[in-house]
Amino acid sequence: MTTDAADPTPAAVSKPSLRAWAAFGLGCCCFGYAFLQRVAPSVMTDDLMRDFSVGAGALGALSAFYFYAYAGMQMPIGILIDRYGPRRILSAAMAACLVGSLVFAFADNLGIASAGRAMIGAAVAFGYVGSMAIAGTWFPTRHFSLLIGILQSIGMAGAMTGQAPMSLAVSALGWRDTITAMGIGAAVLAVLVFLVVQELPPHRKQAASAAKKGAFSDVLRNPQSWVCAILGFTLTPPMLAFAGLWSVPWLVDVYGMTKPDAATTASLIFLGWAAVGPVIGWATERIGRRKPILYLGFLLGAGAMACLFYIPNLPIWAIRVLFLINGIGGCTMILCFTCVRELNRPSRAGSGLGFVNMFVVGAGAVFQPLIGVLLDLNWDGALVDGAPVYTAGAYSVALSAMLVAQAIGFIACLLLKETRCRQL
Repeated sequence: MTTDAADPTPAAVSKPSLRAWAAFGLGCCCFGYAFLQRVAPSVMTDDLMRDFSVGAGALGALSAFYFYAYAGMQMPIGILIDRYGPRRILSAAMAACLVGSLVFAFADNLGIASAGRAMIGAAVAFGYVGSMAIAGTWFPTRHFSLLIGILQSIGMAGAMTGQAPMSLAVSALGWRDTITAMGIGAAVLAVLVFLVVQELPPHRKQAASAAKKGAFSDVLRNPQSWVCAILGFTLTPPMLAFAGLWSVPWLVDVYGMTKPDAATTASLIFLGWAAVGPVIGWATERIGRRKPILYLGFLLGAGAMACLFYIPNLPIWAIRVLFLINGIGGCTMILCFTCVRELNRPSRAGSGLGFVNMFVVGAGAVFQPLIGVLLDLNWDGALVDGAPVYTAGAYSVALSAMLVAQAIGFIACLLLKETRCRQL
């Protein structure tokens, strides 16, 4: 981003600079880091339940504190980034993540650990919208869907790093030292973001100041904003709650996998998201419609989950294929952000994106503890090395909550206004 283009508008930017790509790349790294922190507890379930002497319900609540804070930050994020710019906001947020990681790593009781998870969630909450702000400022508008897809793929790469590689790190270092090392990584990102990302152009700050009054109320009054939020809320539980926490113990308890093998299998959901993320924006632009891809996403995701949860004794290869298919279907969620942007005034884009992201992440806040509570309600009392283990029947009941959500989301999709890939 050169000085002679200090006041770019997305429509006027014909070719982004190398610095713009570097800034967007760092934003993607912040989002990937958020996913790394998000899914890390999935390979620490036994260690956390043992260290804090808790069952599945309490563990789900501990992990979900990340989502409570993350979701709670989404409403003000758009205005904060529009006002102060992604450079200052993202660098400060990643620095705060170091503090939260240290609190979590050194916690000696569940309350302090939950506070640490909440601090982490609040800090990394800025990564997604901050990256989209960079994309919306220094890149052409026509590239927005593609950039969201790339961003989502980098996020999934972070999630995959939080599975098998994280499992190996936890085995070698223990969960506390692993979390400490992740906090140091956040500090490095904070410095890089501050050095590379440029301040917002003056016209963007002036526009934000003029537009911020009534931005959220305008978004909330638009029924289509709520439809987009419901779609995001119901498409993401398999990734956030299942792959993000409960798939590893499910594979270990029901199919007898080792934890590294289970983590590798769970990462296939994230691989499905990563593989098709950049393609989805292109595909919808190609056909000129958003809704058909969303319908397909619900059908693929729900169909794969139904096979996983209700067909017993599946071969391992079939489980892995179904995990991948579920991830491919779930990735259509990124169209919720494109749609909310197209269905609200351009000056409300930041607020609309933050509103939908609140519901997307809120799915993890709801379904991680909900599945844990349902598991505890169906627990037969079995323990292995001091940690609860659950039967296949208990998992089937608990995980069915995600199928109910996807049925609701499919119905909500009928209410979505087709934008035909243009601003309405």
